Amino acid sequence: MKTHILPAIKMSILSFILLAILYPFVVWAIAQLSPNQGKGFLVEGNGKSYYKNIGQQFTENQYFWSRPSAVDYNAAGSGGSNKAGSNPEYIQEVEGRIEHFLAHNPDVNKEQIPTEIVTASGSGLDPHLSVNALEIQVPRIAKLRGLEEPALMELIQEKTEKPLWGMFGPEKVNVLELNLALDEMSNKKGVQDAQ
Repeated sequence: MKTHILPAIKMSILSFILLAILYPFVVWAIAQLSPNQGKGFLVEGNGKSYYKNIGQQFTENQYFWSRPSAVDYNAAGSGGSNKAGSNPEYIQEVEGRIEHFLAHNPDVNKEQIPTEIVTASGSGLDPHLSVNALEIQVPRIAKLRGLEEPALMELIQEKTEKPLWGMFGPEKVNVLELNLALDEMSNKKGVQDAQ
């Protein structure tokens, strides 16, 4: 029995030192070398601070809507719904999102809706959408804000992040940054209209 207990105790102590003390310290030390010392990337706008890399909820019609979240955009509980694509409850949820989207975007056909605008991401916190998922929302926003559609298309292109090294991943847009820029554009137009 001593031949098994003593090595097990030694291994437990070694694992504790490596995994509960050294590993967290190394991760913390590396984070201190990164921008913002591992506290995330903050963006200022509308008098508030937002985390750039965590999906934010935008549901008002004058904004570009963000990707749905299975965790209600709660960063403390990141995760997906874990429901299969054949799950009746999940299908009903997605169909409800499609109907809601079509009701607020009457110029769009059901077949044109990108999947990502009606399905939640695996993390529930995805801050990005594809260019297509944003361009399809332009007519609604242009009408509500009194902006020209080409100007909104140009804003989307300005905020588009290219694939990593030009080849890894799709083009994408951070919805938070886009909506903050949209507010700025609307404010400038309001000032010009008032003059």
